[in-house]
Amino acid sequence: MAKIGKYEFDSLEQANTKINALGEEHNHTIVKLGFLADSTKYSVDVLWQGIESHPYGWATKSVDVDGNGVHKFAGVSYQENKM
Repeated sequence: MAKIGKYEFDSLEQANTKINALGEEHNHTIVKLGFLADSTKYSVDVLWQGIESHPYGWATKSVDVDGNGVHKFAGVSYQENKM
């Protein structure tokens, strides 16, 4: 089952460090949203496959949004599938 996580990082570099640390062990789709108009944080959405909780170190960067936020994965509801 797919799970969606929405995350905020202090910078693109911090986001890339976390993403690169995932390696090949996770089946995921990552969308880098960048700095949104209403935020000073770098936003990333992830569609995780085959896991039920955040990978190590990701939970502290997780955010909860109303609806689907500014981005959604086609055919997958964030509210019904959020981490």
